[in-house]
Amino acid sequence: MPDSKPQTLTGVVLGFDFGLRRIGVAVGQTVTQTAAPEAIVRSQDGKPDWEHITKLFEKWQPVAIVVGLPMRLDGSEQALTQPARKFGQRLSGRYHCPVFYIEEQLSSIEAESRQVKQAHVDDHAAQIILENWLEAN
Repeated sequence: MPDSKPQTLTGVVLGFDFGLRRIGVAVGQTVTQTAAPEAIVRSQDGKPDWEHITKLFEKWQPVAIVVGLPMRLDGSEQALTQPARKFGQRLSGRYHCPVFYIEEQLSSIEAESRQVKQAHVDDHAAQIILENWLEAN
């Protein structure tokens, strides 16, 4: 697993909130340290819509990928932790881009607390994950 600290990356970063049915995507910028919700990618039985993801990579040409690792509140792994790691590895292999992981807990609940409509919780959760990563780096 790559370090959670990037060397010196400058440019666009895509952030992902992995889920078995929906994957939230956010786009961020290392220079301005800002992120915005971008899309919700459908997933069926844990198989993402790779065509949709490819279009996002073509549009944004990111220098890095950030994947939120769902963890329990005590910091231990949960059922989605390994599938999220595997998703990050697949992103790296397909798009030849470094992947950074950040522990994420309750990002969807935080998105809901921001009064986000239910249909947009996943991409806003990805935004929160990416903002946390940008802030930490």
